[in-house]
Amino acid sequence: MTMDRDCSEALQTTVLDAMNNTKALQLVGSGSKQFYGREAQGEILSLADHRGIISYEPTELVITARAGTPLKEIEAALLEKGQMLPFEPPHFAGRGTIGGAIAAGLSGPRRPWGGAPRDLLLGIKLLDGRGRILRFGGQVMKNVAGYDLSRLMAGALGTLGILLEVSIKVLPKPPHEHTLTFSSQEQDGWSLIHTMLRKAIPITATYSQGEQHKLRLACHEQRLKQIQGTYGMLTVDHQHGFWQALRDQELDLFQQQRPLWRLSVPPAAKLNLPGESLNEWSGGLHWLISDHPASEIRTLVEKQAGHAILFRNGDRSNEVFHPLQPRVAELQQKLKQVFDPKGIFNPGRHYSHY
Repeated sequence: MTMDRDCSEALQTTVLDAMNNTKALQLVGSGSKQFYGREAQGEILSLADHRGIISYEPTELVITARAGTPLKEIEAALLEKGQMLPFEPPHFAGRGTIGGAIAAGLSGPRRPWGGAPRDLLLGIKLLDGRGRILRFGGQVMKNVAGYDLSRLMAGALGTLGILLEVSIKVLPKPPHEHTLTFSSQEQDGWSLIHTMLRKAIPITATYSQGEQHKLRLACHEQRLKQIQGTYGMLTVDHQHGFWQALRDQELDLFQQQRPLWRLSVPPAAKLNLPGESLNEWSGGLHWLISDHPASEIRTLVEKQAGHAILFRNGDRSNEVFHPLQPRVAELQQKLKQVFDPKGIFNPGRHYSHY
């Protein structure tokens, strides 16, 4: 078993050397998300050994861990106390780390009901591009006055600095969860799901692919039977591990070698794009397998007030993330200048200018 280690000083020495020599660094934890974002550049700097749970206060609903700590280690500690990471981060073959989960900003099936990583991030310890170790936020929700700079790191893919430690809000894990399934036309299925949400049915995840739909509910057996009685077409699904397979992208759709798009749109949006799709978050997240031109995909998604990310298997030399508005791009570049003035952290991983 790997022992807990604090590698802050060694990492700081490496960063100072890179800054003085204007040497690019490619930040890598377990390597589980190397496919994500634009092509990585620079000398590899492993963060995997900087790991270990620093503190866990179940009564305060907060855990603090070093960024290289495996998700499975954190979730095992939480499970002992009947708690969980609310954003249900993907593990990607079991190799995901808590720092990588925050840096990528990715959530699993529970996201609309549990929150996004940035919503649950209470505080961080950061090593910036000047070699400074900084702290932002804290370990309680009301510990921040002014700008909450810690949340800038969620989804930044390490381009602003090295996450050394993160403090995250956790929640009680539902004692009982059940999966119901039904078949119907896609739009009819979404209509039923939205009706159930309006009726405060305790849904914690949804899945739709073609005419097949699944719901995960957090309730006891009696409530489950009441819901089945009200919505008679629902049947219990005893397929164990389905939601974990969806979370970790192990379903058949994700195994294809064609471009995989991640489309975030309002739940009521209707997309008419060629390709094979799978939907989560009651229609708010679309996974699309398509060779359709990137510009046309993004134009259509923009018309639906959404954004599109080329998630995997595409041309990573071009822009992978949805183009930013000029003012937003300008602010992003200014933040980069503050945190990493010599551009040594993951250059070009997020955007070509970043």
